[in-house]
Amino acid sequence: MLVFVTGASGFVGSAVVKELIEAGHEVLGLARSEASAKTLREAGAALHIGSLDDLESLKAGAAAADGVIHTAFIHDFSNYKENCEVDRRAIQAMGEALAGTDKPLVITSGTALVISNPISNERDQPNVSADIVPRVASEEAAAAMAAKGVNVRVVRLPPSTHGTGDYGFVPMLANIAKEKGEAVYVGDGLNLWPAAHRFDAARLYRLVLERGTAATTYHAVAEQGVTMRDIATLIGKKLGLPVVSKNEEEAAAYFGWMTHFAGMNVPSSSQITRDALSWEPSGLGLLEDIEQNYFNS
Repeated sequence: MLVFVTGASGFVGSAVVKELIEAGHEVLGLARSEASAKTLREAGAALHIGSLDDLESLKAGAAAADGVIHTAFIHDFSNYKENCEVDRRAIQAMGEALAGTDKPLVITSGTALVISNPISNERDQPNVSADIVPRVASEEAAAAMAAKGVNVRVVRLPPSTHGTGDYGFVPMLANIAKEKGEAVYVGDGLNLWPAAHRFDAARLYRLVLERGTAATTYHAVAEQGVTMRDIATLIGKKLGLPVVSKNEEEAAAYFGWMTHFAGMNVPSSSQITRDALSWEPSGLGLLEDIEQNYFNS
């Protein structure tokens, strides 16, 4: 199968490219820079020049392939709402290119968008619109394409999709700790972040592409929840910094724009995904990965 992969040189996307090629697929990777192109050539992928806001390039890439895996997202939180709308338009464009073909379109969302007591699962849906939580735009776009008959499937990633080269929330927490001189959690710190190693997530993307069902959501969750206190404690240990609890007001001053994420309590299950696709994560757990790989430089 020839698979068009967006975000193909990124943290998760590069793992997806590796997984697909090792499984015998061909990859057409979206590249917007020479650095991205070089990474894709070295990985054994063919190149498709374009970007998320070049909708014609996305349509052409999708039309040329037997299926699409969309992992790209613009991680600029200073312009978060607009970047979520860019993602909506990208999904719509690729969906339009695949309409009437039954070719799979696998898009990316996040488990933190769904909250259910005591734990969320794949059948839960966001209970607010993108007007309130901008990241919901991706799932709204997927639902709109599914309503038009596009063979769209959703992979929700956990808040920490981790591994060597991670530039997500854990490194951000570590950088704040270095700057402020202490590692912090909110309240009792027992709020939970689901997690998965990026190579486990990549394997799930491949399984969803090959064996998934249209209009179905899958969770790339290896660990249902790791406490924020454990994450902060390990960051403090590795940096030689005190570990401190702060109340909500103090935490807001410490974390800044990351306050919401640091306080998230979003445990999530992947049992439905595991049963449907025989997906069994085998990578390092989040705390093991932080311990072994996040503070080596």
